[in-house]
Amino acid sequence: MSVVDVRHLAVGYDGREILHDVSLSVRGGEVVAILGANGSGKSTLIRTILGLVPSTRGEIELFGTDRRKFRDWARVGYVPQRLGAGSGVPATVGEVVASGRLARRGIFRPSGAADRAAVREALTAVGLQMRIGDPVATLSGGQQQRTLIARALAGRPDLLVLDEPTAGVDAASQEAFAAALGEFAARGGTILLVAHELGPLRPLIDRAIVVHEGQIAHQGVPPEPAGHHADPGHDHTHPHAAPEKAKICVAPTDRITTAG
Repeated sequence: MSVVDVRHLAVGYDGREILHDVSLSVRGGEVVAILGANGSGKSTLIRTILGLVPSTRGEIELFGTDRRKFRDWARVGYVPQRLGAGSGVPATVGEVVASGRLARRGIFRPSGAADRAAVREALTAVGLQMRIGDPVATLSGGQQQRTLIARALAGRPDLLVLDEPTAGVDAASQEAFAAALGEFAARGGTILLVAHELGPLRPLIDRAIVVHEGQIAHQGVPPEPAGHHADPGHDHTHPHAAPEKAKICVAPTDRITTAG
């Protein structure tokens, strides 16, 4: 079953088209990474899939339902690039993570034992269970990002969508991300993520989608880091891969060098 289906999607701003005729499908249980240079449209793509950015044409389905008619948002967990909760908002880690339960239980229903258990389980998954009562403002950037992932996990979604979850965070947090996402995937969860660096996430990725100048240039195994020599007897290039000049180069740290 397809969890996400995108057909002939186009998105534009101020008369300029950002995405052109994009089609892709994510099956249940897959871990799919969207890669690309700055301005390629990769973050715009997932934000449009979630309805955060309007499309100009094309079709999007979530769990077999037209996105415009989709209402079961408890099945979707979204992790944006930045928390934004450390700027004077007096929320604790536990309170931020507990907000991830709202879509499942409803705004007006008080939290119960199942909600509290889900919060503890999510914080344990990202290694922050001991910080549950601490203000979010006291956490490092990487810990704040881990709090965001815990918030999404607390809702116990079927699909987890992440926008550059490891960008600019410390190595320990990247390892924690990979462990938490690995557990989620092992339970049958579906993951769609925009990645600036694959790093510890690379072993989890089933398929990479490379976006170049608003179009899909490659679908298949993730591009190898620079200096890695693939087996010459195996051609992993997708039939619709971009020409040589459009390919991306990945540095030894897995950073996409043409990306920003």
